[in-house]
Formats: sequence, C-alpha cells, structure tokens
Amino acid sequence: MCPAIIERNERIVPMPFPFKAVIFDMDGVIVDTEKFYFDELAVMSDELGLGITLEERKRQVGMSHQDFQRSLQMWAARGGYGELTGDEAEDIYNRWAAGRPRPYAQLLNPGVRETVSALHDMGVRVALASSSPLANIRDVLAACGLADMFDPIVSGEQFHQSKPDPEIYLHTLDVLGLPAEACCCIEDSVYGIAAGRAAGLTVIAKREERFGFSQEGADRIIDQVSDLLNVK
Repeated sequence: MCPAIIERNERIVPMPFPFKAVIFDMDGVIVDTEKFYFDELAVMSDELGLGITLEERKRQVGMSHQDFQRSLQMWAARGGYGELTGDEAEDIYNRWAAGRPRPYAQLLNPGVRETVSALHDMGVRVALASSSPLANIRDVLAACGLADMFDPIVSGEQFHQSKPDPEIYLHTLDVLGLPAEACCCIEDSVYGIAAGRAAGLTVIAKREERFGFSQEGADRIIDQVSDLLNVK
C-alpha cells in the first residue's frame, strides 16, 4: 500500500493509511443533499397540504428509503390522498419533484473528488453504501463526475431494511472480501452511524450540526471529507 505523505517538523514523513477500504455514505457526505431535501419537504408540505412538521423533517435526515416511503404514506393520508401503498405515495412525491431541478454538481461537498483520488493513489479501495435508490445514486455520481470512482456501489433498496440495519454494510464487506476491522465508513446521520457500528466498522462522521442530532456514536468526527486523509 502506498504511503500517505504528511509534513512533520518541516520533514516529509510517510504515514500509511490505516484501512484497506473506505465505505462512503452518499447523502450528507459526498453531496450536501440532506439540507436540500430538508428544505424541499417544507415546500412540498405547503403546496400539497401535508402538514409535515419540523420534527418530522428532521427525522428524515439519513432515513432509509423504506422508512421514507412509510413517512410519505402517513403524510399522504394526512393530506387527504387516502390509504396508499409506499410506491403510490412515492409517486406523488416524484411527480411533485419532477419539475424541480436538483443541482447535484453544485451540492458536491468540498474535497470529495480529491480525497477519493488520493485514496485510489494509496491503493485503498473505495466503496459506496447508500440508503438511496440505485437510480438516484447513479444520477448523483454522474452529475458530480464520480461515476467510475466507487466499487462496489450498494443501494439500500437491495435489502428488506436499510440503515440503521447493518445489512447494507455487511453485504458491502462481503463484496469487498474484507473484514470489518480492515475498513472504515464515512457517515453523517444517526441512522448511518448506528449501521456502521453494528457492522463492526470504524465509523468516521462528517460533522453535521444543522439538524439537532448527536454524532456521539461515531469513533471520530471530521470537519471536512478531506480530513479523512489525516486519520491515523
């Protein structure tokens, strides 16, 4: 494995990266979509008469796609749309959102592309495990110029339940062929942190203070994705 390079007392000192693979979450880590979706829900609630509260919007941050569908069902019933299936409720959401562009490239968090490239250069494997649907993952990565930088790419829709259930991470480890202790994951939400810990991974949280939740379950907290390269 190629060493990371750091400066210490004006000398260049090689420092090996401590993990063989890094598993990235997407929303909130690669792209700052959590705040975008948080604000979007408030607009949808007003326009469709769903009565979504502030606390309900906060609980969506990092939530699995399956649980988000259940929230949409509840809001649809509240708004007078009847008792819908999860897919039917999501269809209302998708039709409402269809005319609203999502500027994923503008939401790319600083340093992500450079950090992933540096990990590749060090021989560290880089995977992605997101609760979002696979089609959405691919749209985001393509818009941000990251389509070929993660392998494997795993979506929570492949499982009965995604984060905080650890199955998505356990599956990713199986595909990588690596034990949990050889890998870390980069998360931001309570759900993602819990999933990573339950899978036995070292959990590094990108600092998030806008939604009122605690990241105390993480092993370490970093301010920017690029700070990952300084982890020892």
